Amino acid sequence: MPKRLVTGVVTRDKASKTRRVEVSRLVRHPRYGKILRRRTVCTTHDEENLSHEGDLVEIEESRPLSRTKRWVLVRIVSKAKAAEALAKQVLAQQDAEATSATNVPGTNAPAG
Repeated sequence: MPKRLVTGVVTRDKASKTRRVEVSRLVRHPRYGKILRRRTVCTTHDEENLSHEGDLVEIEESRPLSRTKRWVLVRIVSKAKAAEALAKQVLAQQDAEATSATNVPGTNAPAG
């Protein structure tokens, strides 16, 4: 029987070589017919610590690796918020430049 492949989002990357991946799905309520969001939480093995929180990853079913780990990371489909991290770096640089500009001698800044 082939191993299952599912796609989910990394929600926790605190532990070494372990990731918490949430796999979302839509289910129709049996009586009322409303579409409900359901999720499955999978503890996944990430050997090289490549994935981080918010990444969209593909995981594969495997033999039990620990008490809770039954999945292995196959690949990272897309990285999360790389642009946001870059924006934070740019803002930090701008703040550093602004503070250094206020300390320039000969300006109207009060001496202290």
